[in-house]
Amino acid sequence: MGMETTRLFQRCLLLLLLLVGHCVLAQRPDSPAFSVVPLGVKGGLDEGNLSAYLVAASGSTSYVCLDAGSVYSGVEKAVARKVFTGSAGEVIRNNIKAYLISHAHLDHVAGLLLNATDDSPKSIYGLSDCLKTIQNDYFNWRTWPNFGSSGNPPALRKYQLQPLTPGQETALENTVLSVQTFVLSHGKPYQSAAFLIRSQNSYLLYLGDTGADAIEKAPQLRNLWQAIQPLVKAGQLKAIFIETSYANVQPPAQLFGHLTPALLMQEMAALSQLTGAAALRGLPVVITHIKPTAGNETAIKKQLTEANSLQMKLIFPEQGQLLQF
Repeated sequence: MGMETTRLFQRCLLLLLLLVGHCVLAQRPDSPAFSVVPLGVKGGLDEGNLSAYLVAASGSTSYVCLDAGSVYSGVEKAVARKVFTGSAGEVIRNNIKAYLISHAHLDHVAGLLLNATDDSPKSIYGLSDCLKTIQNDYFNWRTWPNFGSSGNPPALRKYQLQPLTPGQETALENTVLSVQTFVLSHGKPYQSAAFLIRSQNSYLLYLGDTGADAIEKAPQLRNLWQAIQPLVKAGQLKAIFIETSYANVQPPAQLFGHLTPALLMQEMAALSQLTGAAALRGLPVVITHIKPTAGNETAIKKQLTEANSLQMKLIFPEQGQLLQF
Protein backbone atom coordinates (compact mmCIF):
# COMPACT_ATOMS: atom_id res chain seq x y z
CA MET A 1 0.00 0.00 0.00
CA GLY A 2 2.88 2.35 0.77
CA MET A 3 4.49 1.67 -2.63
CA GLU A 4 1.21 2.41 -4.45
CA THR A 5 0.83 5.66 -2.53
CA THR A 6 4.37 6.68 -3.50
CA ARG A 7 3.74 5.91 -7.17
CA LEU A 8 0.47 7.86 -7.12
CA PHE A 9 2.25 10.81 -5.51
CA GLN A 10 4.99 10.69 -8.16
CA ARG A 11 2.42 10.67 -10.97
CA CYS A 12 0.56 13.61 -9.46
CA LEU A 13 3.82 15.51 -9.04
CA LEU A 14 4.80 14.82 -12.66
CA LEU A 15 1.38 15.98 -13.88
CA LEU A 16 1.66 19.13 -11.78
CA LEU A 17 5.11 19.91 -13.23
CA LEU A 18 3.81 19.42 -16.77
CA LEU A 19 0.89 21.76 -16.11
CA VAL A 20 3.17 24.42 -14.60
CA GLY A 21 5.54 24.15 -17.55
CA HIS A 22 2.65 24.52 -20.00
CA CYS A 23 1.41 27.63 -18.19
CA VAL A 24 4.88 29.20 -18.23
CA LEU A 25 5.21 28.56 -21.96
CA ALA A 26 1.72 29.92 -22.60
CA GLN A 27 2.55 33.13 -20.73
CA ARG A 28 5.90 33.62 -22.47
CA PRO A 29 5.63 36.47 -25.01
CA ASP A 30 6.21 35.64 -28.66
CA SER A 31 9.75 36.13 -29.90
CA PRO A 32 10.13 39.28 -32.01
CA ALA A 33 9.74 38.82 -35.75
CA PHE A 34 11.27 42.15 -36.83
CA SER A 35 14.05 44.49 -35.76
CA VAL A 36 13.53 48.13 -36.78
CA VAL A 37 16.07 50.94 -36.48
CA PRO A 38 14.63 54.42 -37.14
CA LEU A 39 17.24 56.48 -38.97
CA GLY A 40 14.94 59.49 -39.25
CA VAL A 41 11.49 60.13 -37.81
CA LYS A 42 10.50 63.72 -38.60
CA GLY A 43 8.45 65.12 -41.48
CA GLY A 44 10.55 68.12 -42.43
CA LEU A 45 12.76 70.96 -41.16
CA ASP A 46 15.18 68.75 -39.22
CA GLU A 47 17.55 67.91 -42.08
CA GLY A 48 19.36 65.21 -40.10
CA ASN A 49 16.23 63.40 -38.93
CA LEU A 50 13.97 62.73 -41.95
CA SER A 51 11.93 59.62 -42.72
CA ALA A 52 14.03 56.43 -42.93
CA TYR A 53 13.56 53.07 -41.19
CA LEU A 54 15.82 50.02 -41.34
CA VAL A 55 13.93 46.72 -41.12
CA ALA A 56 15.34 43.20 -40.77
CA ALA A 57 14.07 39.82 -39.74
CA SER A 58 14.79 39.44 -36.04
CA GLY A 59 18.29 38.07 -35.50
CA SER A 60 19.45 39.12 -38.98
CA THR A 61 21.90 41.90 -39.81
CA SER A 62 20.59 42.25 -43.38
CA TYR A 63 18.32 45.31 -43.49
CA VAL A 64 16.14 47.04 -46.04
CA CYS A 65 15.75 50.80 -45.73
CA LEU A 66 12.15 52.02 -45.92
CA ASP A 67 12.52 55.54 -47.33
CA ALA A 68 15.85 57.31 -47.03
CA GLY A 69 15.43 60.92 -45.97
CA SER A 70 18.28 60.78 -43.43
CA VAL A 71 20.66 57.83 -43.60
CA TYR A 72 24.22 58.60 -42.43
CA SER A 73 23.20 60.78 -39.48
CA GLY A 74 20.67 58.18 -38.37
CA VAL A 75 23.17 55.33 -38.57
CA GLU A 76 25.61 57.43 -36.52
CA LYS A 77 22.94 57.75 -33.80
CA ALA A 78 22.33 53.99 -33.92
CA VAL A 79 26.07 53.30 -33.64
CA ALA A 80 26.24 55.65 -30.65
CA ARG A 81 23.40 53.67 -29.06
CA LYS A 82 25.38 50.46 -29.75
CA VAL A 83 22.71 49.09 -32.10
CA PHE A 84 25.50 48.62 -34.66
CA THR A 85 29.23 48.12 -34.40
CA GLY A 86 31.71 49.62 -36.82
CA SER A 87 31.49 52.94 -38.60
CA ALA A 88 28.37 54.46 -40.12
CA GLY A 89 29.85 54.04 -43.58
CA GLU A 90 30.44 50.32 -43.00
CA VAL A 91 26.86 49.82 -41.80
CA ILE A 92 25.46 51.59 -44.88
CA ARG A 93 27.63 49.60 -47.27
CA ASN A 94 27.33 46.21 -45.59
CA ASN A 95 24.07 46.05 -43.63
CA ILE A 96 21.68 47.95 -45.89
CA LYS A 97 20.90 45.49 -48.65
CA ALA A 98 18.25 47.48 -50.53
CA TYR A 99 16.10 50.62 -50.42
CA LEU A 100 12.31 50.77 -50.66
CA ILE A 101 11.20 54.29 -51.52
CA SER A 102 7.54 55.21 -51.03
CA HIS A 103 7.77 58.37 -53.14
CA ALA A 104 10.49 60.63 -54.47
CA HIS A 105 10.02 63.78 -52.38
CA LEU A 106 13.37 65.01 -51.08
CA ASP A 107 12.56 64.38 -47.44
CA HIS A 108 12.31 60.68 -48.35
CA VAL A 109 15.33 60.33 -50.66
CA ALA A 110 17.93 62.95 -49.66
CA GLY A 111 19.97 60.53 -47.56
CA LEU A 112 20.07 58.00 -50.37
CA LEU A 113 21.27 60.61 -52.85
CA LEU A 114 23.91 62.16 -50.61
CA ASN A 115 25.41 58.81 -49.59
CA ALA A 116 25.38 57.28 -53.07
CA THR A 117 29.05 58.09 -53.70
CA ASP A 118 30.23 55.86 -50.84
CA ASP A 119 27.45 53.26 -50.95
CA SER A 120 27.82 49.69 -52.24
CA PRO A 121 25.88 48.41 -55.28
CA LYS A 122 22.28 47.43 -54.44
CA SER A 123 18.70 47.79 -55.62
CA ILE A 124 16.19 50.58 -55.16
CA TYR A 125 12.59 49.31 -55.15
CA GLY A 126 9.52 51.49 -55.69
CA LEU A 127 6.52 52.19 -57.86
CA SER A 128 7.38 52.90 -61.49
CA ASP A 129 6.62 56.63 -61.31
CA CYS A 130 8.76 57.00 -58.19
CA LEU A 131 11.72 55.29 -59.86
CA LYS A 132 11.31 57.38 -63.01
CA THR A 133 11.57 60.53 -60.90
CA ILE A 134 14.71 59.24 -59.19
CA GLN A 135 16.31 58.28 -62.51
CA ASN A 136 15.24 61.27 -64.61
CA ASP A 137 15.17 64.12 -62.09
CA TYR A 138 18.01 63.14 -59.73
CA PHE A 139 20.31 60.63 -61.48
CA ASN A 140 20.77 62.77 -64.60
CA TRP A 141 24.22 64.43 -64.24
CA ARG A 142 22.51 67.81 -63.78
CA THR A 143 20.98 67.38 -60.33
CA TRP A 144 23.29 64.52 -59.30
CA PRO A 145 25.58 61.92 -60.93
CA ASN A 146 23.75 59.10 -62.66
CA PHE A 147 24.14 56.24 -60.19
CA GLY A 148 21.31 54.39 -61.96
CA SER A 149 21.44 51.89 -64.79
CA SER A 150 19.80 53.93 -67.56
CA GLY A 151 19.21 57.58 -68.43
CA ASN A 152 21.87 60.16 -69.31
CA PRO A 153 25.25 58.52 -69.98
CA PRO A 154 27.45 57.46 -68.49
CA ALA A 155 25.23 55.32 -66.23
CA LEU A 156 27.36 54.32 -63.24
CA ARG A 157 25.08 51.34 -62.49
CA LYS A 158 25.59 51.44 -58.74
CA TYR A 159 21.87 51.06 -58.21
CA GLN A 160 19.43 48.79 -60.01
CA LEU A 161 16.00 50.44 -60.05
CA GLN A 162 13.45 47.67 -59.52
CA PRO A 163 9.78 48.58 -60.21
CA LEU A 164 7.19 47.03 -57.90
CA THR A 165 3.80 45.89 -59.16
CA PRO A 166 0.99 46.79 -56.72
CA GLY A 167 -0.42 43.73 -54.99
CA GLN A 168 2.35 41.40 -56.17
CA GLU A 169 4.78 39.97 -53.61
CA THR A 170 8.45 40.50 -54.43
CA ALA A 171 11.47 38.95 -52.71
CA LEU A 172 13.99 41.55 -51.51
CA GLU A 173 17.51 40.76 -52.59
CA ASN A 174 20.08 39.51 -50.07
CA THR A 175 17.47 39.28 -47.28
CA VAL A 176 14.86 36.79 -46.13
CA LEU A 177 12.18 39.47 -46.51
CA SER A 178 9.58 40.04 -49.19
CA VAL A 179 7.29 42.98 -49.91
CA GLN A 180 3.80 43.58 -51.23
CA THR A 181 3.11 47.15 -52.37
CA PHE A 182 -0.05 49.25 -52.27
CA VAL A 183 -0.75 52.63 -53.86
CA LEU A 184 -1.52 55.57 -51.57
CA SER A 185 -2.85 59.03 -52.39
CA HIS A 186 -0.52 61.83 -51.31
CA GLY A 187 -2.37 64.92 -52.50
CA LYS A 188 -3.79 64.53 -55.98
CA PRO A 189 -2.37 63.63 -58.40
CA TYR A 190 0.72 62.55 -56.48
CA GLN A 191 1.12 58.91 -55.45
CA SER A 192 2.89 57.34 -52.52
CA ALA A 193 3.19 53.70 -51.49
CA ALA A 194 2.64 51.37 -48.56
CA PHE A 195 4.97 48.41 -48.07
CA LEU A 196 3.73 45.20 -46.42
CA ILE A 197 6.94 43.44 -45.36
CA ARG A 198 6.83 39.69 -44.70
CA SER A 199 9.23 37.54 -42.69
CA GLN A 200 8.00 33.93 -42.72
CA ASN A 201 4.42 34.22 -41.37
CA SER A 202 4.82 37.64 -39.75
CA TYR A 203 4.15 41.03 -41.32
CA LEU A 204 5.00 44.68 -40.77
CA LEU A 205 3.15 47.50 -42.58
CA TYR A 206 4.89 50.75 -43.46
CA LEU A 207 2.96 53.60 -45.07
CA GLY A 208 4.67 56.45 -46.86
CA ASP A 209 3.01 59.85 -46.80
CA THR A 210 -0.74 59.52 -47.20
CA GLY A 211 -3.91 61.53 -47.02
CA ALA A 212 -7.18 60.25 -45.58
CA ASP A 213 -9.68 58.73 -47.97
CA ALA A 214 -12.31 61.31 -47.04
CA ILE A 215 -9.98 64.18 -47.94
CA GLU A 216 -8.33 62.58 -50.96
CA LYS A 217 -11.67 61.36 -52.39
CA ALA A 218 -10.03 58.02 -53.13
CA PRO A 219 -10.42 54.54 -51.55
CA GLN A 220 -6.69 53.80 -51.30
CA LEU A 221 -6.57 53.30 -47.54
CA ARG A 222 -9.84 51.35 -47.60
CA ASN A 223 -8.27 49.00 -50.14
CA LEU A 224 -5.22 48.62 -47.91
CA TRP A 225 -7.31 47.89 -44.82
CA GLN A 226 -9.26 45.26 -46.76
CA ALA A 227 -6.00 43.57 -47.75
CA ILE A 228 -4.47 43.45 -44.26
CA GLN A 229 -7.55 42.72 -42.17
CA PRO A 230 -7.03 38.91 -42.21
CA LEU A 231 -3.48 39.43 -40.93
CA VAL A 232 -4.70 41.68 -38.11
CA LYS A 233 -7.35 39.14 -37.08
CA ALA A 234 -4.80 36.34 -37.08
CA GLY A 235 -2.25 38.33 -35.05
CA GLN A 236 0.27 38.09 -37.90
CA LEU A 237 0.58 41.86 -38.40
CA LYS A 238 3.14 42.93 -35.81
CA ALA A 239 3.08 46.72 -36.32
CA ILE A 240 1.76 49.56 -38.46
CA PHE A 241 4.01 52.52 -39.28
CA ILE A 242 1.80 55.45 -40.30
CA GLU A 243 2.23 59.19 -40.51
CA THR A 244 0.58 61.97 -38.55
CA SER A 245 2.09 65.17 -39.89
CA TYR A 246 -0.13 67.90 -38.48
CA ALA A 247 -2.20 68.57 -35.37
CA ASN A 248 -5.97 68.82 -35.66
CA VAL A 249 -5.90 72.61 -36.14
CA GLN A 250 -4.48 72.20 -39.65
CA PRO A 251 -7.15 73.18 -42.22
CA PRO A 252 -8.10 70.39 -44.67
CA ALA A 253 -7.06 72.57 -47.62
CA GLN A 254 -3.52 72.77 -46.17
CA LEU A 255 -2.93 69.10 -45.40
CA PHE A 256 -1.16 68.46 -48.73
CA GLY A 257 -1.83 64.74 -48.59
CA HIS A 258 -1.11 64.18 -44.89
CA LEU A 259 -2.93 63.00 -41.76
CA THR A 260 -3.92 64.60 -38.46
CA PRO A 261 -4.66 62.69 -35.23
CA ALA A 262 -8.40 62.92 -35.94
CA LEU A 263 -7.97 61.61 -39.47
CA LEU A 264 -5.64 58.84 -38.35
CA MET A 265 -8.15 57.64 -35.75
CA GLN A 266 -10.88 57.87 -38.37
CA GLU A 267 -8.86 55.51 -40.56
CA MET A 268 -8.14 53.16 -37.64
CA ALA A 269 -11.86 53.07 -36.92
CA ALA A 270 -12.42 52.07 -40.55
CA LEU A 271 -9.91 49.24 -40.09
CA SER A 272 -11.57 48.15 -36.84
CA GLN A 273 -14.89 47.84 -38.64
CA LEU A 274 -13.28 45.13 -40.76
CA THR A 275 -11.31 43.39 -38.01
CA GLY A 276 -13.38 44.03 -34.91
CA ALA A 277 -12.16 46.47 -32.26
CA ALA A 278 -10.62 43.72 -30.12
CA ALA A 279 -8.13 42.85 -32.86
CA LEU A 280 -6.56 46.33 -32.68
CA ARG A 281 -6.21 46.37 -28.91
CA GLY A 282 -2.51 46.46 -28.10
CA LEU A 283 -1.45 46.54 -31.78
CA PRO A 284 1.74 48.64 -32.08
CA VAL A 285 1.08 51.74 -34.19
CA VAL A 286 4.27 53.70 -34.83
CA ILE A 287 3.67 57.38 -35.54
CA THR A 288 5.91 58.75 -38.29
CA HIS A 289 6.54 62.00 -40.17
CA ILE A 290 5.54 64.48 -37.45
CA LYS A 291 6.34 68.02 -38.59
CA PRO A 292 8.68 69.49 -35.96
CA THR A 293 7.17 72.98 -35.99
CA ALA A 294 6.57 74.81 -32.71
CA GLY A 295 3.98 73.02 -30.58
CA ASN A 296 2.97 70.59 -33.33
CA GLU A 297 4.61 67.47 -31.90
CA THR A 298 3.29 68.05 -28.38
CA ALA A 299 -0.22 68.63 -29.71
CA ILE A 300 -0.14 65.52 -31.91
CA LYS A 301 0.97 63.26 -29.07
CA LYS A 302 -1.71 64.64 -26.74
CA GLN A 303 -4.47 64.41 -29.35
CA LEU A 304 -3.56 60.87 -30.38
CA THR A 305 -3.35 59.66 -26.79
CA GLU A 306 -6.71 61.18 -25.87
CA ALA A 307 -8.42 59.78 -28.99
CA ASN A 308 -7.04 56.24 -28.63
CA SER A 309 -10.33 54.59 -27.72
CA LEU A 310 -9.27 51.46 -29.62
CA GLN A 311 -6.43 51.03 -27.08
CA MET A 312 -3.71 50.57 -29.68
CA LYS A 313 -0.10 50.72 -28.51
CA LEU A 314 1.02 54.11 -29.78
CA ILE A 315 4.77 54.41 -30.30
CA PHE A 316 6.66 57.62 -31.00
CA PRO A 317 10.02 56.44 -32.37
CA GLU A 318 13.38 58.02 -31.60
CA GLN A 319 16.24 58.29 -34.05
CA GLY A 320 18.71 55.44 -33.67
CA GLN A 321 16.73 53.57 -30.99
CA LEU A 322 16.09 49.88 -31.76
CA LEU A 323 12.48 48.70 -31.92
CA GLN A 324 11.40 45.06 -31.99
CA PHE A 325 8.03 43.64 -33.00
